[in-house]
Amino acid sequence: MPDIFDEVEEDLRAERARRLARRWGGVAFGIALVVVAATGGWQGWRWHQARQATTAAETYMTLHRAAEREGADLAAAGNGFAALAREAPEGYATLARLRAAALKASVGDAAGATALWDAVAADGDADRLYRDLATLLSVSHALDAGDPAQLAARIAPLTAEGNPWRASAREAQALIALRRGAQEEARRMLEALVADPAAPPGVRERAQRVAAGLRG
Repeated sequence: MPDIFDEVEEDLRAERARRLARRWGGVAFGIALVVVAATGGWQGWRWHQARQATTAAETYMTLHRAAEREGADLAAAGNGFAALAREAPEGYATLARLRAAALKASVGDAAGATALWDAVAADGDADRLYRDLATLLSVSHALDAGDPAQLAARIAPLTAEGNPWRASAREAQALIALRRGAQEEARRMLEALVADPAAPPGVRERAQRVAAGLRG
């Protein structure tokens, strides 16, 4: 036979539950709605981001294929990539700007190419790998006309140990020294690059040819 005190305690617990439900039920329901809405909003945002990335990828590949066709209008392709960069998510925007800059450089639009490279180099949201690449390309294409002191200051951070563009940056550094008329300094820099087993073969071969020319 159930204990009468157990039954009374059970009734009291039930009554307390009913009172709590009446008092806080609306709040709990509201919290539940907020949670559901937030979850739905998060899922919607992720879907939107994925949709944007997919669209950007498709547009990028369409422009890439058009630019690779024989007889392609490279100036128009460059403008297409530049337009994509203004609308695409950050990752694809960076790639599109770099591709647009390369195409503009190939058709002689040095100012347009430099503007895009410098925009990537200054973009704090872009990956450091691409920012440094943009700096390297901008400096390399300004070797003939840029101020040697400014170019040297821009390229110097890329020559640090561990930077993936270090060898190419050191090559550019030597060419900047040549622009200043410091042939002996340039030769030493090039010979050090030739002796660096970590430098890519193409960079070492170019450095060797230039250094040999400086030795006469």
